[in-house]
Amino acid sequence: MDCRGDGAEEVENERSSSPTGTQSPAMDRNPSPPPEAGDAKSGGDLDAIGDTVYSKHWLFSTLTRLIHMVTEHSEVNAEGVMQLPDDDEEDLCRVWDMAMDKDVAGFLQEFKATDILLGVIAKSRCPRLTEICVGVLGNIACFPDTCLALSQNEDLGAVLLLLLGDADPPTLLETSRLLLTCVSQKDVSLLWLQRIRQQTSVRSNLLFIMCSSTNTDLLEKVGELLDKLFDLDEELMKSWITAHQSEEEEEEEDGQSRLDVASCLLEAAKQLRSESPNGLEVYLHALQLLTTVDEGIQTLAAPDGPGKAVWDFVCDVVCEDLCQPTDLPVVLLEQKSVLVQAFAVLQALYRCQDQWCGRSDTSLPLIGTVLRVLQYHSEDKGEGPSKDGTKDEQLQTLAEITAEFLADICIQIPTATVSDLVKNGYLTEKTALTAAGSLLPNFKTSFQHLQSMLSETDPQMADMVRKRFPV
Repeated sequence: MDCRGDGAEEVENERSSSPTGTQSPAMDRNPSPPPEAGDAKSGGDLDAIGDTVYSKHWLFSTLTRLIHMVTEHSEVNAEGVMQLPDDDEEDLCRVWDMAMDKDVAGFLQEFKATDILLGVIAKSRCPRLTEICVGVLGNIACFPDTCLALSQNEDLGAVLLLLLGDADPPTLLETSRLLLTCVSQKDVSLLWLQRIRQQTSVRSNLLFIMCSSTNTDLLEKVGELLDKLFDLDEELMKSWITAHQSEEEEEEEDGQSRLDVASCLLEAAKQLRSESPNGLEVYLHALQLLTTVDEGIQTLAAPDGPGKAVWDFVCDVVCEDLCQPTDLPVVLLEQKSVLVQAFAVLQALYRCQDQWCGRSDTSLPLIGTVLRVLQYHSEDKGEGPSKDGTKDEQLQTLAEITAEFLADICIQIPTATVSDLVKNGYLTEKTALTAAGSLLPNFKTSFQHLQSMLSETDPQMADMVRKRFPV
């Protein structure tokens, strides 16, 4: 089951402005009109782009100057690194920001700016220039019409996928943002998925970024891109999972280690754990998607696979970061989205746990967390309205997944574990009643086994549960 909410606002959120921390000015609004725009009024607004005050002439001259600059550099020193003059960088960043406007994006498309920027990217020996060009294209792609025209450029599609192998983090960030924008638009998503299937380097490049980068923004965006790809194309996900198996043979021949999807997702999640809750949730969802197909389960369940490492990490996140014993119920509401992903991953791994380490007792803090989440939900009844007045479906989903997970644990929970849960205060009269209420009527066998174990360890508590829930 895919346990993520609707992501319909992705394209809107992908518009980007020239980043701060460079020589270009920081902008959190549309840029001021270029200098020439002030003269447009005297010409009856003939120079204005659509309903904006941006100047066609200024845009023409800026792009023309860009072409000449790159061409001259390639003729004089084709292999040398190109330095982008401050004034030119500032003007190009204005174009980047202007492209957030729909009229400007449309005008750039009509002006064949896509071809111009593609030519510049192909010749560029300046990472900052490449980043800006991809950023402009990313803003153009935020609008359906211009995204369709841009996506139909086969040469551009090939170059952008190859750019995922670039060594410059800002360029990788803008490339990932652009690709995410395109695959998120239904009119062109199939076209991009087809290209990605054919370009095998996309997989290895994304996995390498996830397992080696420390750039938070880049890891977030790459995670969103991979998560979107897997969500849209299950067959692509399966092929990326099984590619690791065929690569293991090649590893013995060339001595190079191969990257598997689950391990790379785990490394990125570890990096984002303390820095980006949203990024962590994205990677947990991607891991959860792996558990929805047999190929993913087989990889995670393999004796030498990443399943145990993923289990330990997610358990740690749940028990230490998300659900402390002293947390108020309101914390559950704040963490419900990431908890849905975490418990979905843990439940899937628990069901195949005996294959990679032998069936072992689940940690007491984890069981205690499961009981606490269910208790919070039972107290809230799961019926509290959300901000728009509708029932909180995500909270209900969390309750359902947690109850299923508890049922899996209880169906063969040993007496010693139940005894330790009672001794350590995880299983109290209150949480025992919560557990019983969550297990009945759908998980009667699990309830009966828990009740039997409880009768051996704490007859008084067992009797109380029996009276409240006679079965």
